[in-house]
Amino acid sequence: MTLTCRLASREDIPALLPMIDAAIIELQRGFLDADQIRSSRAIMGLDTQLIDDGTYFVVESDGELAGCGGWSRRATLYGGNHSAGRDAALLNPDTEPARIRAMYTHPAFTRRGVGSLVLARCEQAAAAEGFTALELMGTLAGAPLYQAAGFEPIEEVADDSGGAPVPLIRMHKKI
Repeated sequence: MTLTCRLASREDIPALLPMIDAAIIELQRGFLDADQIRSSRAIMGLDTQLIDDGTYFVVESDGELAGCGGWSRRATLYGGNHSAGRDAALLNPDTEPARIRAMYTHPAFTRRGVGSLVLARCEQAAAAEGFTALELMGTLAGAPLYQAAGFEPIEEVADDSGGAPVPLIRMHKKI
């Protein structure tokens, strides 16, 4: 299996949305109950600002969509286009961490290096813009990947804006 990684474009959105939904539903089983998974669908998703900013990646395996994810130089920590409280303010790379955002792996491609590839590309791109740290809001399902990549937990929270409270872990990494 050969993975390729490229910047996403708006033309990718119709393929990304069902893959993201499948990842939210299927990969959180065993970590969240059915109500929390439904709530996750309301608070997570694609933020097209990342695509427009040129900071969102698509991973493919032999032409098949395997995953996606990106980073941001903007203040929003997590959430999709539909999420409340988004903040498009630009971060200061000298004093603030870049954000890792909207990481999703197609359920058929888990544990094959998709997430690690996206994280490496994000870290490289953020460092090239002068950022010295990264921050993310991880799900319980995603936390093992992030910890393996050197992120450390700094805060546990629960987001109940979608209904049932969804446990999340804010994580940080120096680069």
